[in-house]
Amino acid sequence: MAKKNKKTSLNTIVVNKKARHDYFIEQTLEVGVSLEGWEVKSLRDNKVQIKESYVILKNNELFLFGSHISPLKNASTHVKADPIRTRKLLLHRLEINRIKDKVNQKGATVVPLKLYWSKGKVKLEIGVAKGKKSHDKRQDIKEKDWKRDKQRALKESHK
Repeated sequence: MAKKNKKTSLNTIVVNKKARHDYFIEQTLEVGVSLEGWEVKSLRDNKVQIKESYVILKNNELFLFGSHISPLKNASTHVKADPIRTRKLLLHRLEINRIKDKVNQKGATVVPLKLYWSKGKVKLEIGVAKGKKSHDKRQDIKEKDWKRDKQRALKESHK
């Protein structure tokens, strides 16, 4: 099991930690991303940010909106690089319909969670999520602090 975690951490490009802090993730799904050549090169250098991005549903298609992929300095001069362009997400019609049904529920949205490599292709993990209230966030912070303090106490008691 530890090997699998190491492998996925090597393949991970970027993780949206803010999404797990701000939302309850109900369901996750792996989707492909339609990218241009210069974007793939930038992803190999980890020049990407998805913290403020979100997924929109338009004309029965999903798009990644607000992600920023910085162009490389040595990129081709004849290609006009737009770092914040809207990128199409690639998934089956049945999956789109399921996501659309969940989003139509009150308070549900789709957020990007993680961008990673899978078999040489760029994949995006998206999550159907509901927003957290401020008291839920405080409770999560308390639990996180408690787990950290508990680990410290256990570590000190084993010395």
